[in-house]
Amino acid sequence: MRLLLVEDDDHVAAALSAVLRKHGFTVTHARNGEEALKAVLPCDEPGRPPFGVILLDLGLPDQDGYQVCGRLRKLTATPVIMVTARADVRSRIHGLNLGADDYVVKPYDTGELLARIHAVSRRATGPADPEDTGSHPVVGPADPVRLGQVVVELPTRRVTVDGSAVQLTRKEFDLLALLAQRPGVVFRREQIISEVWRTSWEGTGRTLEVHVASLRSKLRMPALIETVRGVGYRLVAPAPSPRA
Repeated sequence: MRLLLVEDDDHVAAALSAVLRKHGFTVTHARNGEEALKAVLPCDEPGRPPFGVILLDLGLPDQDGYQVCGRLRKLTATPVIMVTARADVRSRIHGLNLGADDYVVKPYDTGELLARIHAVSRRATGPADPEDTGSHPVVGPADPVRLGQVVVELPTRRVTVDGSAVQLTRKEFDLLALLAQRPGVVFRREQIISEVWRTSWEGTGRTLEVHVASLRSKLRMPALIETVRGVGYRLVAPAPSPRA
């Protein structure tokens, strides 16, 4: 797999590239945001495979890392993993809202990083590859699922709140779609991680929590997704408004 490493520190990049190459990755190093954006543009080399994953350090010298993430998402569907020293949930949600697929917090364990790279690459696919079912693990009925003001259209992967479209990332939609198939039913954390992230790795639990927080924020209905302590999550359908 080809991997684009966006890292301004040459010493860090050299050490990490050596580890990645030992695990079978072909690494391209970009030292700043501009080099990263140029690297994902179509090239004139026939048969050259696209990048499988982009590893993006947010502390870049020329541009804000979040801005680079947003621009990369407009240029390519390649999964982006943010590398950040910011451990607060708000920063992580901001990155996910811009189109990042996952994140790791410094200092990180190399094993965790490799697991996250493999996880995002397994579930990623381009929109022009309809026969690859890995990108949309959740399959549901054709009829829209209505949860008060929230409407989830599974076939078109469209979500609206009070008639206005809400932009969700791929994994945010897959998570919501899974819960929406059986409102009121508790989905175990392990089940959600298996269905949405296609992995049983325990480290994905933190990512699940961030995606739940992001969904609650975007849908503007924090009570819609209920945390069942020690078990998992469920959708709580709002009670119908009383008629006048």
